[in-house]
Amino acid sequence: MHWIINKTINFLKKIPENPTALFIEKQDSLAAEVPVSLVYNGIAHTVMMCSPQDLEDFALGFSLAEGIIEKKADIYGIDVVEVCNGIEVQIELSSRQFVALKDHRRTLTGRTGCGICGTEQISQVYKKLPKLDRTFQFNLNLLDGCLAQLQTNQELGKETGATHAAAFFDLSGNLLAIREDVGRHVALDKLIGWHAKQNQPQGFVLVSSRASYEMVQKSVACGIELLVAISAATDLAVNMAEQHNLSLIGFARPGKANIYAGKERLLLA
Repeated sequence: MHWIINKTINFLKKIPENPTALFIEKQDSLAAEVPVSLVYNGIAHTVMMCSPQDLEDFALGFSLAEGIIEKKADIYGIDVVEVCNGIEVQIELSSRQFVALKDHRRTLTGRTGCGICGTEQISQVYKKLPKLDRTFQFNLNLLDGCLAQLQTNQELGKETGATHAAAFFDLSGNLLAIREDVGRHVALDKLIGWHAKQNQPQGFVLVSSRASYEMVQKSVACGIELLVAISAATDLAVNMAEQHNLSLIGFARPGKANIYAGKERLLLA
């Protein structure tokens, strides 16, 4: 399935020689958005609206972030299958984790701006999470270079203007991976899946969106110690970051940023 769809559209243009508004046909690039069903051992668990790339990473990252699995070895296999009007990601889960999933199963229909649609009880929103150790310090002087790399490497975003990105950097500011999607949560899930496949290298995550509580929750659940967002953080995200010892930065811009939590990991040397 294509990641980008080219479509003929009409756009409005005014030119000095003719002040009358003109409709002109042109080809435009649109980000593909399709329903993706995650199916565990033959049982559909959730449907998310996604960009149709890096779906194995998405399945692994979502499974880790949601606590469906404890480690990547709990998944024996992943098959991505195109079906009528969408995609099924068929996940073979270990028997132990599948029993646990059935015991705590919820069914939800995810949307690009919502991460908890379908949750049955308020208590399900808040997961039990570990308190992160402090295993590194990061020099904030490197952040400007990371921001530039994020912008340069958002290929889908540059072509369509319709996607978010989540990128992973090492502590020297080198970009190791980037994942894009129409949904910010899904972009992060995809990156978390990559991170797990690479045996969780040390570094931090930079996202092109705001830092909601769920972005913080996913990061903590997967052992990521530093989350940097281009936009603001919510109050719940900050409270959760403080509670679980995550370093959280928002409004990251060249030469400035807001440090909401965990400044002990950050250096200006």
